[in-house]
Amino acid sequence: MAEPVDMMVMACKDPSCDFKPMKMKRRPLGDEDVLIDMVYCGVCHTDLHIAANHVGGLQPTVYPCVPGHELVGVCTRVGSKVTKVKVGDHVGVGCMVDSCMKCTGCKKGNENLCRKQNTATYQGKDLHGRAATYPTGGVTMGGYCTKMVVHEHFAILIPKNYPLASAGPVMCAGVTMYEPLRYWKAGPSSKVAVVGLGGLGMTGIKVAKAMGCQVTAISRGEKKKALAEKSGADGFISSMSPEQMQAACQSFDLVLDTIPTEHDYTQYQKLAAVDGKCVLIGISNAFGGAIIVDAITGGRSTMSASMIGGVQSTQEIIDLCAKHNIVLDHKICPVWELGKIFEELDSSNDQGLRYVLDLQWIACPCAACTGTNDAEFLDGFWVLGRFGCWNLGDTQTDLE
Repeated sequence: MAEPVDMMVMACKDPSCDFKPMKMKRRPLGDEDVLIDMVYCGVCHTDLHIAANHVGGLQPTVYPCVPGHELVGVCTRVGSKVTKVKVGDHVGVGCMVDSCMKCTGCKKGNENLCRKQNTATYQGKDLHGRAATYPTGGVTMGGYCTKMVVHEHFAILIPKNYPLASAGPVMCAGVTMYEPLRYWKAGPSSKVAVVGLGGLGMTGIKVAKAMGCQVTAISRGEKKKALAEKSGADGFISSMSPEQMQAACQSFDLVLDTIPTEHDYTQYQKLAAVDGKCVLIGISNAFGGAIIVDAITGGRSTMSASMIGGVQSTQEIIDLCAKHNIVLDHKICPVWELGKIFEELDSSNDQGLRYVLDLQWIACPCAACTGTNDAEFLDGFWVLGRFGCWNLGDTQTDLE
């Protein structure tokens, strides 16, 4: 009988988001499963919301919580019936690890629209039998880990010529921005505005440009103008300028609003052409309402909303990024900097970066295992309370 897979994770035990290393297990490898040795995992703003229980009124967070839905690594083992992935492939996992696979949405590659609910990569329940936890009955654990077991259908093949560290953010930010562009058929004749220039917005500029769109970036003030232009924006609008906003009224086919906090979205709705769309992508109280209104009006509302994409869209966007050499602006960070990363995400993310965790240090960061005496490394080692070698079982840190 197959044995469960041992792994190390970075987990928090309460909304304070004080992440610590912990020992956990994945389910045994099934016939259609893929085992991934994790290399990197991107850090999404959603990770902060879930770990801190910001959406507890809708879905209370179950602790310990292991976030992460921007997973990338290398396949090291496959089940006996796996045909999609082979050992040695570079593999990613996005926001889902299962869906019913039978409804219309799933059959069209839109597992994100599964009528029977998809299973999220973390904090999800095994609803359809392909996302079991160990022990059974728990919630799924995300990508802040050393090992991942996933059904082959939800494994995304990463082209070998694309850098792994850049691939993580594509699994979430990339497909999140690609999906509305794809759905509303954006292309060379399309005028697209991207509102909010954090990591998500900067991703949107690059993806829209690769699809041939004319792209205008919109932000508060001129602070991020140079950053937007560097990423490929053809134009820039300061939302603090009434004159600039008025001049752009009804001039865009698609307005992608990525602001992740409460704000006056109506000022951006006015920028959409008569037959255009203002699409809410950042989560706010208006998000659900935009979806409902658009549905009630048969798609004729200028407001709508979009979240993640399905497996097909995720594969398309990673292939597009590899083809056009689109590398999302990112910063690779050691796992002990998670607290700092969350603080940056909770601010304005002035650098427009996607943060990526280097997962090699979860396994054991002691000097004997890593061969380093780097001062910054040792400082991180101390911060996590790691005194000794995990591989030798000599440690004082909490590994329950």
